Amino acid sequence: MVFGVITAAGAGLRLQGETTKLEVEVLGKPLVLYALEAFQRAPCVESLILVVPPERLDAWPVSRLLDAGIGKAVAVAAGGPTRQESVYLALEEIPDDSGTVVVHDGARPLVTPDMIEAACSAARAEEAVITAVPLTDTVKQVEGGRVIHTPDREKLVAVQTPQAFSLQLLREAHRQARQEEFQGTDDASLVERLGRTVVVIEGSRENIKITHPGDLVVVKAILSERIGR
Repeated sequence: MVFGVITAAGAGLRLQGETTKLEVEVLGKPLVLYALEAFQRAPCVESLILVVPPERLDAWPVSRLLDAGIGKAVAVAAGGPTRQESVYLALEEIPDDSGTVVVHDGARPLVTPDMIEAACSAARAEEAVITAVPLTDTVKQVEGGRVIHTPDREKLVAVQTPQAFSLQLLREAHRQARQEEFQGTDDASLVERLGRTVVVIEGSRENIKITHPGDLVVVKAILSERIGR
């Protein structure tokens, strides 16, 4: 069984007045629906769980997703104060003890079914898979406004989602991190702490994450082009 988890519980960024990132209208529909639709069209994914801000839980019942054509939706979970906590809470919604879970940020609306399928395919042979793209900019390590080190960018990648894991492994990683009060920067970092191997597959430069208002302009342009094709 392959479960998709879409995290959209972030409450810190407001792109349009008081509208949450989850509900920003992009070309006539809420932003989060684009990622959900990609997962709906990905053949490998069988069930979907959406994570939303606790205060928006009543506004996003499963029936709303089903009405929007997301037939794989099985649950909507209230998120926690951090993304890590939100993923943990979503994992607790999955009744199965085994399978694969594909975690994706709802703020990456340009994900495609092919990207999701690639992660699923790699996860059939590996227990932890991330998507990433090579860095093109030089990266500096800075302390106190001074450069102290320039890493070799040939060995660095920019990590994206989707990320796919053995359900048992990701649960173990999240539960241990929770017990030890460790906060990682992504789900893979929690798995790495267990000493397990994380495999990297090629992502896409179009698969950007909306963080700033300017990112929304780029996303709208790419979506408009896709729809016009």
